[in-house]
Amino acid sequence: AMAAAAAAAGPWPELEAAARERRRELSLAGAAVAERVAAGGGRLPEALLALPLLQSLELSGCAALRELGPGVAAALPALHTLVLSRNALGPAGLGAGLGGPLPALRLLDLSGNGLEALPAALGGTGDGAGDAAPAFPQLRSLNLSANRLRELGPGLARAAPQLQELLLSGNRLRALPGGLLPPAGPPAPFPLLSRLDAADNEVEELGADIAALPALKSLDVANNQLRELPAALADCPRLKEANFRGNQLRDKRLEKMVNGCQTKAILEYLRAGGRGKGKGESAREEVRKKKREKQQKKDGGDGEQDEVEEASKLLVKVLHVSENPAPLVVKVSPGVKDVRAFIVCCVLKGVNLKPGNALKRFLSMQTKLHEDICEKRTAATIATHDLQLVKAPLTYDVQPPDELKITPLGRREIKAKDLLRQLQLEAEEQRKQKKRQNISGLHKYLQLLDGKDNYPCLVDAEGAVISFPPITNSEKTKIRKETRDLFLEVTSDTSLQICKDVMDTLILKIAELNRSTLENKEGSGSDMESDALCGPGNSNLPLVVEQVRVVDMDGNLKVLYPSKTDLATVSSLLTVIR
Repeated sequence: AMAAAAAAAGPWPELEAAARERRRELSLAGAAVAERVAAGGGRLPEALLALPLLQSLELSGCAALRELGPGVAAALPALHTLVLSRNALGPAGLGAGLGGPLPALRLLDLSGNGLEALPAALGGTGDGAGDAAPAFPQLRSLNLSANRLRELGPGLARAAPQLQELLLSGNRLRALPGGLLPPAGPPAPFPLLSRLDAADNEVEELGADIAALPALKSLDVANNQLRELPAALADCPRLKEANFRGNQLRDKRLEKMVNGCQTKAILEYLRAGGRGKGKGESAREEVRKKKREKQQKKDGGDGEQDEVEEASKLLVKVLHVSENPAPLVVKVSPGVKDVRAFIVCCVLKGVNLKPGNALKRFLSMQTKLHEDICEKRTAATIATHDLQLVKAPLTYDVQPPDELKITPLGRREIKAKDLLRQLQLEAEEQRKQKKRQNISGLHKYLQLLDGKDNYPCLVDAEGAVISFPPITNSEKTKIRKETRDLFLEVTSDTSLQICKDVMDTLILKIAELNRSTLENKEGSGSDMESDALCGPGNSNLPLVVEQVRVVDMDGNLKVLYPSKTDLATVSSLLTVIR
């Protein structure tokens, strides 16, 4: 039956080329791949098992893929990255392929597969004894978001003891950590886990054993069903960023705090006794008492240190739509819903890109954000424009590939379909020259548009396309050294919250670069830093963030950024004047 299915699927030229060129990276995507997988009975071809040098494998967005097929783990011992998102893989379909250990695997992405349980290799039902060797001893990042998981068992801690990042958003979890942590006893579970993302679940209980994660720095439990937060959160020694928004907390003061305060202030409130159990007044008194004690210590060192920390924070001022005589508006057409549904925009004024290599550092920062928080543009894509060159109002729309025209950065005007073909040819030429599949620049993002009948674009008042996410923006609005004011845009096909989180980080990074530029420009005077933050000179004013409204074609508000709750994720480093 397997041989018949393989014959029906036909040849796999990608696999033949990978074997011939001894490639270490392989990405399979597009309608042709999906058709071959379906013809092959919903599994990967056996030819994949003949690529022992493979280190990175991605096969995403293939609804026909139901199983990996047996022996994948044993055949690909060098694999360090495995991305299998948005397929139809169930626990059984994964079980055969992941039945053996993957000793070098560092990143595993199983998001968007409709998983209701984990495969045995990841600690699901039937996982081995606690003394068994870990199946994934080097695994650092595990993405299980957008599945249907209701609970996680303690087997995951044994299967992936070195895990640093666990992404669980968009499941059906009821409790956290729940059964994720094994019973007490050595060794401590997840000693390196620093990021835990469980937003958009059904979590009703956040257990006190969350404090048993010694390395936890970032916790996201937004948009769940929490009614209270445990005081034990204050015992997480390294917790710096926490998102509790979108929960109906009993303690209304605490609910206001989670929507606008720094994580540090929330943890202090919880430590003082406010946890949603009617103890708000006593907690407030404790907080006041601690403030009085700090005031009394100012002649010593503690208060002075607090002042230094506060002074070192960056400043941005938010200009509300109501205060702006000419606010920028972005209209969104209905067609984007099925292509790239989410967009967040704002205006940032007062940037200084003239001195030295400031512009180069700005562009490098954007590239790094695309690699990291944007997850190689698969989660979100950033576009930055010179505001003076943007002709408003703007429309976020979709156009067919053979109609969409853009003048890409550093290129002449071209149709989108021709641009992608050109970039694909350049990528192939680069592969041949380097005799490997590890490609750079725009080429690595081409697969994100596979199978799309229409492409997303941001169009200005003159009908020109100024942005073609996730590929490029236009030469028409290109940022130059003389640019002072920016129009910032973040798009995603995943979620609105991801757009907002990326925009928060983008504004923070630009503020950091701006201050660094001013410091380098002004020399090493003793009052340099405080002057750069809040001095009277024009170059020293805080950056101004102007709110931008995103509306539907009838003018109904969809998104306003930044709202009162935005920029909270970076509030420990950024002072926002509203």
